[in-house]
Amino acid sequence: MMRLHDAQDAQRRMEHPVEGDESLRAHGPLVRPYGDTTGDGMVQTSFTLPLPHDKRAEGAALQLAAKMGLEPALLVHAKAMGPDFTFFVVYGSVKHLVDLRDVHVAEREFPLLSSKDVNAEIRKRLRRKLVVVGACIGTDAHTVGIDAILNIKGFAGEKGLEYYREMTVVNLGAQVLVPDLVNTAREVGADAVLVSQVVTQRDAHIHNTTAMSAAFREAFPAGQVPLLVVGGPRFEEGSAPALGVDRIFGRGTTPGEVASYLVHALVTARTHPDPRGAQR
Repeated sequence: MMRLHDAQDAQRRMEHPVEGDESLRAHGPLVRPYGDTTGDGMVQTSFTLPLPHDKRAEGAALQLAAKMGLEPALLVHAKAMGPDFTFFVVYGSVKHLVDLRDVHVAEREFPLLSSKDVNAEIRKRLRRKLVVVGACIGTDAHTVGIDAILNIKGFAGEKGLEYYREMTVVNLGAQVLVPDLVNTAREVGADAVLVSQVVTQRDAHIHNTTAMSAAFREAFPAGQVPLLVVGGPRFEEGSAPALGVDRIFGRGTTPGEVASYLVHALVTARTHPDPRGAQR
């Protein structure tokens, strides 16, 4: 049940709903997780403890769940992961409220274009093929993401960048060393470099990306570094400047989104002369 001060706060906030959202105008901007009934706060979470599976480990899991704010917490699954670890799933109610007015997301700042429009913009403004190099770097061997964006078969019903007749795509595949990526980008005159990072243990995706961006900025003169774009499920929105890249794409990104961004960043926004005789 909602505590008194929560109820009072909710009432106050309902008087000042989020502008433009009809549902919040009716119910207020405070929300709580939904499980069995509206507003019951029920959530399910999973974790692993470095303990062999026994009653003591199950008690430790429930204690952790309680410290996480689940009250009461129910242990719904426990499975030994070898002799020294146990995987748990717990279910319980949280008292926390989410204020939607404090949720900030990165809005897309460019229009989504059809493949026909992408080709037309490149042909009209760039007056040459737009060159894209893609790879999974370091020890990352998961090419599903980069292939979904680059390969002609594409993803989610959209053709990949190889389908765009005004683009030249070089897909280097998996486990590409950063120096090899830099050399290839230089050899083919890449306008953009797309890097996919799925392996995230010990922040490998962060280290690989920062090393990659540093290598490009060392190898290319100022102002001539290709557009650096990274994608993967664990990158945080808004972290591109800290990583030294131009753009981050998360899970569910489609080839059309990437193509539209490349046109926005490389074709529409850039007007200074290209050394190769076109607009860049």
